[in-house]
Amino acid sequence: MEFLRPASWEEALAAKAEHPTAVPIAGGTDVMVEINFDHRRPEYLLDLNRIAELREWETGEEHVRLGASVPYTHIIEHLRTELPGLALAGHTVGSPQIRNRGSVGGNLGAASPAGDSHPALLAAGTEVEAVSVRGTRLIPAEEFYTGVKRNALADDELIRAVHIRKAHGPQQFSKIGTRNAMVIAVCAFGIALHPETRTVRTGVGSAAPTPFRATAAEDFLNAALEEGGFWDSGKIITPSVAKQFAELCSGACNPIDDVRGSARYRRHAVGVMARRTLGWAWESYRASGPANGSGSGTGTGTGTGARTSGNISEGGAQCA
Repeated sequence: MEFLRPASWEEALAAKAEHPTAVPIAGGTDVMVEINFDHRRPEYLLDLNRIAELREWETGEEHVRLGASVPYTHIIEHLRTELPGLALAGHTVGSPQIRNRGSVGGNLGAASPAGDSHPALLAAGTEVEAVSVRGTRLIPAEEFYTGVKRNALADDELIRAVHIRKAHGPQQFSKIGTRNAMVIAVCAFGIALHPETRTVRTGVGSAAPTPFRATAAEDFLNAALEEGGFWDSGKIITPSVAKQFAELCSGACNPIDDVRGSARYRRHAVGVMARRTLGWAWESYRASGPANGSGSGTGTGTGTGARTSGNISEGGAQCA
């Protein structure tokens, strides 16, 4: 195994073009685990740690441009207002040591359906900045995941940054695991309210071969909120609407049975998380004063971190 260590972004692109099978490594929280367990033995490792621009971020009017190697700790500490859903998801990643090294770029590169950042990225609205010696393109997150641990990057492309829509409304994230920390998601759910467009977006993880948006559920909820005048009045969402939304989210799943949970359990859990995260987010939206036209609060419902749980019973108890 040959170790490539470019000193600049241009050198990294040239190395990737010359060695298309080279595996990028920055935090190493996924790659090194696979290597240590002999699950992967790449011919080349492409070390990106000397490229400072990958650890930088910029906040614009509508988007945050987040460098591929910005660690979760920085997102939690510095971008909680702009990216509340992603900050909440970051709280559930591994341990403090892993959060200090792991990044959204690494999560996207690995493309595991259980990656913690994916639901938040999908719900917020994200584009992946993919670069090669041939040029730059932006890939919508919905189109980035192409299969289990497969993504839309060409062999000579690297992720330079992600462009994430800044929050103009509450966002929430929930993750179910076999315990409350240092755990791979059994399933996860993210939701973002976008009052400026009067829409709701979702993101679902570990409940299908790829992370995905529950678009049928979104369409139903968007229509129900508009027709019922919920955005203007800020009234409580009726149980029937919340129930139908949850059922559509559950029905969108295509999970598997594995050591962490059954397909039946995952479908049920996603429905419960969808209903509850909607409730938390809408409660925060109502508190922000929608009747006065604000509705742009970026609160997360609690402000204390993502809701996690080790179990959801079939009766709906013990849920994040």
